[in-house]
Amino acid sequence: MSEWSEWISSLGQWLASERLMMFARAGVVVIIGLLAGKLLGRRFGAMAQKCGDQQAAMLVRRGVFHGVTAVAVLWAMGELNFRLSVVLGTAGVLSVALGFASQTSASNLISGLFLIGERSFAVGDLIRIGDKTGEVLSVDWLSVKLRTFDNLFVRVPNETLIKSEVTNLTRFPIRRVDLTIGVAYKEDLRRVREVLLEVADSDPLCLEEPRPLLLFERFGESSLDLQFSVWTTQDVFAAVRYQIAERVKQRFDEEGIEIPFPHRTLYPGSVAGPLSIRIEAPNGPNGSAGEAA
Repeated sequence: MSEWSEWISSLGQWLASERLMMFARAGVVVIIGLLAGKLLGRRFGAMAQKCGDQQAAMLVRRGVFHGVTAVAVLWAMGELNFRLSVVLGTAGVLSVALGFASQTSASNLISGLFLIGERSFAVGDLIRIGDKTGEVLSVDWLSVKLRTFDNLFVRVPNETLIKSEVTNLTRFPIRRVDLTIGVAYKEDLRRVREVLLEVADSDPLCLEEPRPLLLFERFGESSLDLQFSVWTTQDVFAAVRYQIAERVKQRFDEEGIEIPFPHRTLYPGSVAGPLSIRIEAPNGPNGSAGEAA
């Protein structure tokens, strides 16, 4: 019993010691800092989002959270009697060492600063990078996160974005739908033009300004190739892209305008005579084969 009494007594003394109180105060400071950083980050992020910029709201929210948390951690270290100068000196040495050890991360960080400053795209935009197309979920210091059309998560390093061609598909409020159409050589192009413009004018999703555009591209192997372009708003682009092709096919069928399939014409030349054709049928009842020329 004496050993247990001594152990309980020593435990009580330790619990009442100043060192425990230091750790308790430091823990309370860190917890309060985390909660305050989260609340203030949400508050300032909501204020930034009122300006209509989700990317700025995200950066403000994260910046405020990490800033308040860093202040709380430094305060807690002061409660534990850590000297701030030693901590900062150690952090500087570690930063230099980590910088040399992780040059790729440093390059991505610098590229992220350029991306944030350049503002070529923002959260919610639809961009294309190489063969990847998706919605921007976040623009972080090291990478950009995308969600593709088939609901895949793609992480693209910032350094890759700086070195690659990036196409912002939703930067402007309107977009052009291009449709390549081939018609038979026998068709009257003026009539084809009238029918296509009627299709565009009758579609309520196609804009009147800019006007629809019809361009002659080339004399193809089996058809006259045309480019038919209409303008529409960004939110209905996918619907118009399918709908306009369906209506063109329907009107061409009604007007008797032929969309030819690829075919070949054999021409032996002006010197050679006509090609002879021989058709062989199975042996008849009399055992002879029929033929025609």
